[in-house]
Amino acid sequence: MYKKHLITISILFCLNSFSQNLKSIQLRPLQENNFSSIVPLGTVLELSFDDLDADSKDYQYKIEHMTHDWQSSRLSSSQYIDGFDQNTIIEVTNSFNTLQSYSHYSVQIPNINTVITKSGNYLLTVLNSYDEPMFTRRFVLYERATTIGVSVERSRNTKTLNTQQTVQFSVNHPNITINNPGQEINVVILKNNNWNEKITNLQPTFFKPNQLLYTYTNKTNFWGGNEYLYFDNKIVRNNSLNIVKVIKEDIYHNYLYPFTYKPYSEYKYNPDINGQFVVRTLEANDTETEADYAMMHFSVLVDEPFTDKDLYVYGAFNDFDISDENKMQYNAKEKYYTANILLKQGFYNYTFATIGTEGKVNTNDVLGTFYETENEYTVIVYYKPFGSFYERVIGVGSGYFNQNR
Repeated sequence: MYKKHLITISILFCLNSFSQNLKSIQLRPLQENNFSSIVPLGTVLELSFDDLDADSKDYQYKIEHMTHDWQSSRLSSSQYIDGFDQNTIIEVTNSFNTLQSYSHYSVQIPNINTVITKSGNYLLTVLNSYDEPMFTRRFVLYERATTIGVSVERSRNTKTLNTQQTVQFSVNHPNITINNPGQEINVVILKNNNWNEKITNLQPTFFKPNQLLYTYTNKTNFWGGNEYLYFDNKIVRNNSLNIVKVIKEDIYHNYLYPFTYKPYSEYKYNPDINGQFVVRTLEANDTETEADYAMMHFSVLVDEPFTDKDLYVYGAFNDFDISDENKMQYNAKEKYYTANILLKQGFYNYTFATIGTEGKVNTNDVLGTFYETENEYTVIVYYKPFGSFYERVIGVGSGYFNQNR
């Protein structure tokens, strides 16, 4: 029994190490500069990722229909897919002329084997040849059955006037009969396409003919946060945007300008892409297989380490996840936090997040939070009439905060 337990631990350790070799995971529509996987039903999404083992493995993707709160729905796969819910990813190409070798995998959905027929939340899982999950990504397919109007304003709460933003919206449904909104409608407000920052469990504040109004003053408040930091290493071998030093070893090492922590910082406008990233290179023609990887060196200058908090580099480069890979370590002698993360060439947004003893992620401790910050908010409306077996997504709306409004 003891020996079997050791074998199980060993397998899990190997699996964790193996899954860490999967990098640059993206699930996006084919349109350029569109980072959201919340798209109309029938839109082509492309999943892509790199395997740093640089060998040919049999990966499969699996698609599962979910409820509005990301639980498995009651539908069988044949009720929401024409074809197969699990298939092998056959598009595999090897990197060319890069210091870091890798294999690039990609698949488009829908494809000849998989056509999704219903709107809703979907969970995409990539499995290895042993049917073990390597990673998951969420996507939402919606119908244009309603019109969602979204406005984003400065918080009306005097306590959070300078630090929060309020989202208000309307659901216009002239072609859909909603008898009991409290039972039939669920809404989710999402900030910057980050499923870790959302508000749910909202009821309409007012009812009008063919219209639901959600005009809360406090319940739909988000912390404004701050604009994301960024760097661009599309030229990996030379200093470029916000990269102060480049060293070539077995791979390239890019050192970013250190961020200096100030407890009472002020807001400064800085255009960003809300935490997302774009893989690109000016040193080759094919970004997918000729863009190289570089070890990115992040640092935060601070006289004393944060009390009872851990510090992390945070962004869409790892799906806004908190893991050992993006955890920062404090150097007491030099008085700075540092983290080294292997990333593919491109333009990246990032920020810093802390986690205290309560286990809650806080993205405002280091850069601060301001009502002026330009954020994108997405409202997703789910509809499940009495007697239905699943939730449709009948509309999606988005809005930005505009401080000049």
